[in-house]
Amino acid sequence: MNLPNKITLSRIFIIPIFIILLSVPFDWGTWNIGETDLPVAHFAAALLFILAAGTDWLDGYYARKYNLVTNLGKFLDPLADKLLVSSALILLVEMNMAPAWVVILIISREFAVTGLRLVAAGESIVLAASSMGKIKTASQMIAIAVLLLHNFPFSYVGFPFGTVMLYIA
Repeated sequence: MNLPNKITLSRIFIIPIFIILLSVPFDWGTWNIGETDLPVAHFAAALLFILAAGTDWLDGYYARKYNLVTNLGKFLDPLADKLLVSSALILLVEMNMAPAWVVILIISREFAVTGLRLVAAGESIVLAASSMGKIKTASQMIAIAVLLLHNFPFSYVGFPFGTVMLYIA
């Protein structure tokens, strides 16, 4: 197994830890930021999410730079992305930090695009990620990270940046 695939697998293994940090009521205290309180467990989960999101870029970089693209990587990388983003979005709904209808639209789009790619692959057609898809992914990652941080640093000025980014996604 090559390095990019190991990085992708590490992202998948981070997801349960991320879920536990947001689901178990750890009493690690809170930090007052702007107009809200940020539980330390949410801060830890946000850092873990940002680390995992960074590995998405890192594995692709190494795979392309060193010609280490594999069929396993082509399967695992989008799977890891969808598992990470879906779990984060669902937990944000559970925490009343994201509207369920927006999360349903985002996850439904992911299912539709994955299905379309599978049908195309069956016809030997490769549907590469477009620049709009990359913007969507970046918007999702930024929105999730900011929402996990309870809109920090924008909470100081009262601007709902995380929610705006979620709508863009």
